[in-house]
Amino acid sequence: MKGKTAFFFLMALIFSGAFITCAKKQHFELSRFISAETCGGCHDTIYAQWKNSMHNQAHTDELYNAVAKYYLKGLSSKDEMAEAESCVKCHTPIGVVTGFPLKTSDDLNKAGDIPSEGIQCDYCHSATGADKPYNNGIVLDPGHGDADPGVKRGPFKDSESDYHKSAYSAFHEDAKICGNCHDVRHVVFGTKLETTYEEWQNSPFNSKDPAKRITCQGCHMYQRPGVPATGSTERPVNPGTASSGSRERPHIFTHYFVGGNSFLAHNDDPGKMKLAEERLKNAAVLTIDDSAVKNGTVVFDIKNTGAGHYLPTGLTDTRQMWLEIIIRDASGKTLYESGRLNRDGYIPAGSFVYNTIFGDGKGNPVRNIAQAREILKDKRVPPGESLREIVKLPATASKNISIEVRLLYRLAAQELVDEILGKGKMKLPVVTMAETKKSVKL
Repeated sequence: MKGKTAFFFLMALIFSGAFITCAKKQHFELSRFISAETCGGCHDTIYAQWKNSMHNQAHTDELYNAVAKYYLKGLSSKDEMAEAESCVKCHTPIGVVTGFPLKTSDDLNKAGDIPSEGIQCDYCHSATGADKPYNNGIVLDPGHGDADPGVKRGPFKDSESDYHKSAYSAFHEDAKICGNCHDVRHVVFGTKLETTYEEWQNSPFNSKDPAKRITCQGCHMYQRPGVPATGSTERPVNPGTASSGSRERPHIFTHYFVGGNSFLAHNDDPGKMKLAEERLKNAAVLTIDDSAVKNGTVVFDIKNTGAGHYLPTGLTDTRQMWLEIIIRDASGKTLYESGRLNRDGYIPAGSFVYNTIFGDGKGNPVRNIAQAREILKDKRVPPGESLREIVKLPATASKNISIEVRLLYRLAAQELVDEILGKGKMKLPVVTMAETKKSVKL
């Protein structure tokens, strides 16, 4: 009898746990959400900033779609497949909460107009909080479509609208709202795949003094043309109005959302790409220390002066940041070279590369994050900190040498893009984040 009682008790726990898990998964009818274009009818300036941004193209970006489908291939377990199928939770969040697409292998081209808008106005401004700060734990309270749009939440305590109800939301001023999609953990193994929010949490930018704290919004939603708004530049306020005919405010948060994404295929808004380059060019400082050159060594220092997270950040097994170093003698002959791209646009082996390498749990590197059970290497530059590289000069170095070094960035490895799309189909640009040179007498 005791055995049967224990069995039924165990089953009750299992099923009640399953019920609780399912209850946490929100589901809404698609008709409850309104399009970004509708919002743009009043919030025209903000809509124009958001249009063609990375948030807008999160679902339709050709490179993302190709990489996401690539991650579905060659997987050996349901646990790996579970991760590969989960990209949609952040790239088309309205699709996930309304029923399609629910997984990466769905025909993403069949998503409706509103789910295809990516991270759009109504999704963010219907958020009331989050049940966890990663893997998109956003909790929603949307309205009921165009006829009854419900409450839209934001950073102002005195907003008024003829179209929808308005409410102040401290959550929208908090970095946690960003962390929900900018911290990603493997859905089964728990491996930390993206840690941008966690990096900020542990940085000097997350000061205990509210007057000194700079949140994600404090940089990324201050940026506009000519104002990179990084930690190493001025971040002037952006006075204006949030909608046509509304009151003037000291600061209107911008919605360009470019990050470090200096490339989008088929983007008809090159201004967004320029904004990304401006941000990248104001993130780090590069210096040459030749004090030990008489001993045959040159030292290079990379300092993260502008980012409130590591450099690089995001999906850092795919992102590329590296040093290109060229040392020449007085006649111009190359004595040492590192990080110079080959004819195919690939970084040569042995270069100074800053990234994350994931492993299969047995010490073997993996290229597919769905297989990531461990972190084998994480060589990046934390906020406010420096990373040093030492180069030994060749014995043939003459009395006078010139040293040139550049810190370079690319959205993804060109060889990965070539493998997925085919060679020559998409050429990713390389951005010079910082550069310096020096002439030295030995």
